[in-house]
Amino acid sequence: MTSFTQADVEVVKKESLHDGYFQTNKYYLRHRKYDGSWTEVFTREVFERGHAVAVLLYDSDNEEFVLIEQFRFPAMETSTSPWLIEVVAGIIEEGESHESVCHREAEEEAGLRIQKLTKVCDFLMSPGGTTERLYAYIGKVDSSLADGIHGLDEETEDIKVLRVPEVQAREWLDSGKIDNSTAIILLQWFFLNKAALLSDWQ
Repeated sequence: MTSFTQADVEVVKKESLHDGYFQTNKYYLRHRKYDGSWTEVFTREVFERGHAVAVLLYDSDNEEFVLIEQFRFPAMETSTSPWLIEVVAGIIEEGESHESVCHREAEEEAGLRIQKLTKVCDFLMSPGGTTERLYAYIGKVDSSLADGIHGLDEETEDIKVLRVPEVQAREWLDSGKIDNSTAIILLQWFFLNKAALLSDWQ
């Protein structure tokens, strides 16, 4: 277990490389080493996209998930198709609670109201290159109401809603058809903790 803290890091200088919908900054920094000395000053370019929530929508009565499918251009390089199967997610805006973003995004991306909401965990998305931390939840919904295409026109969203039985979701998870980290983490957590989750919801 590390004994280092933020006090063992010195940021010498920060430069803005890009300031648009997302930000990229270049940092000049040094940090304390395990032998007690300090590193030389080095640079890191960091993608600053803010923090986000993700919520796996689940109908315990029908034993099925509500997942979404949408286009993700960066997936072009390594995925068979850049239309990915994901969970509902969204960026946390200033002043918003994590829970309120879960409810907002469930309505915007799937047209559903969350009846119960359970925090699963939070984790760093890719700490070698971005500051983003994701807060993961599971939400109880009525999947019979899930249908159609959703998303915000101003964000060029074209999101297809999928009703997916548990067995099908497990097959997609095992086969790699679901290949984004957030959906994998949430689905794996669900299958490991289903009994406890349903007991809590009751």
